[in-house]
Amino acid sequence: MVVARRDTLHRLADGDRALLPDRACAVLDRMPGLGFGPDYVAAQREALVLARALVPEGFDGFLTQLEHGLDDPEYIDLTKRGWEAETWEGDDPRIEELATAMADRYLANPALLADHASRQAWAKASAQYKLINNHREEQAPVAARLTALTKAGLRSAGVPMPRR
Repeated sequence: MVVARRDTLHRLADGDRALLPDRACAVLDRMPGLGFGPDYVAAQREALVLARALVPEGFDGFLTQLEHGLDDPEYIDLTKRGWEAETWEGDDPRIEELATAMADRYLANPALLADHASRQAWAKASAQYKLINNHREEQAPVAARLTALTKAGLRSAGVPMPRR
């Protein structure tokens, strides 16, 4: 009983553990070891917290996507390049090239895409999806453009994607 209470207190003392399940915390804990910086990890934490709060039915699917991505070295490289792209000018042609490479990676590894149930949950929660998808748009305009271009590429390949 005392051990359980102590464990609960330790869990609540850690902000991530108070807001996110252990599985999500494990994903966040893996990121620095894969070369992701603290700002990227913080942005992913925000996205996880928002997803869990606003679209709980789609949270597990979102988390599964992140887990699959962290198991895919090419996806990790593309994600790091996407984060680096924030230093580029908004009209840099490399953004379109990177979006094409990202869409191609998703198509080559369908495990990186949400499963049907998760896509349905996000589609039903279009207002929440828009809020989550746009929550850092002003701070990260290149990332917003990269995301939009990647999703457009996936849509053109026939992958159903929620609209912004």
